[in-house]
Amino acid sequence: MKSGELQRALETGRIPSLLFLYGEERFLLERAYQDVLAKVVDAAARDFNLEVFTGREATAEKVLDVCRTLPVFAPRRLVVVKDAHLLTANDLAGFLPYLNHPVPETVLLFIGRTIDGRLGFFREFKKKGTLVEFKPLYDNQIPGFVKEQARLEGKSFTEDGLALFCRRQGTDLGEIQAELLKLATYVGTRVLIDVEDVRQVVSDSRAESVFDLVNAIGQRRAAEALRLLTRMLEDGEPPLRILTMVVRHFRQLWQTAELQRLGAERGEMARRLRINPYFLDGLIAQARRFESLEFRRALAACLEVDLALKSSGGHPEAYMERLVLDLARGGEINKKGR
Repeated sequence: MKSGELQRALETGRIPSLLFLYGEERFLLERAYQDVLAKVVDAAARDFNLEVFTGREATAEKVLDVCRTLPVFAPRRLVVVKDAHLLTANDLAGFLPYLNHPVPETVLLFIGRTIDGRLGFFREFKKKGTLVEFKPLYDNQIPGFVKEQARLEGKSFTEDGLALFCRRQGTDLGEIQAELLKLATYVGTRVLIDVEDVRQVVSDSRAESVFDLVNAIGQRRAAEALRLLTRMLEDGEPPLRILTMVVRHFRQLWQTAELQRLGAERGEMARRLRINPYFLDGLIAQARRFESLEFRRALAACLEVDLALKSSGGHPEAYMERLVLDLARGGEINKKGR
């Protein structure tokens, strides 16, 4: 089951008696847990009908004893096992008999980071219960998430305001939610959030600094790229993280150039690149500034710097400065291909 399907099931009162929530996206997972909690047990009845265990200390015997206890003055009981990824294969095997005969008045909820589909427990759980995975959102899904969260606060964005917000906030959904609440408070009774509102409330984060850096390189603005790199290094940004984003951007530019060469439609390009269509024109313009062979040479240069950063006792700042200048100017990068 997907997370959206779980939400619809909760809204209609179809709550699975066996439920396993897992995945890397902790914000959405925690929100789903809170939704299940709110639907299964009223706040006033939680002292008697809510029991929470952790995988580090739980045993199947203890958990199932509670599961088989009828709720007190309420239609349902909720039993939660957090950090379920810490349960051993033997621990999980102890739950197998219960999966075939769950107590109808009890919702048994497991919450973990990962699952091992090879184990008999998970093969059986997939048949008898409901597994829901929460994956990190792709970059092109963030604007939709932001718009939906803003709608829940009774707000909406201008197109440029949304683009700036997404650049400054990155992909951490918890931070996005916190900044949206600040924005909603700042605009007060106004519904529409514009660029100036975002500039006033949302800080110029490192995420935007990286965004600005890779775009300065892509637009061949060497002096600006070097200035941004220097500021980021002085602020303590790890060189390897900067390099990772530079590599990601050049791969994206290379893919953009190839999709254009193949005559892909704009919608197809945005889908394949996993970006919001708003950012497509910028990528296309940058991709046109590079010859086809430059992408391969640029990535080879990035690999050299990656190896140097991980193995050399030299100065990381010097490696990164030389790389950024070469990428933006096309100097040493092109010479190596001759």
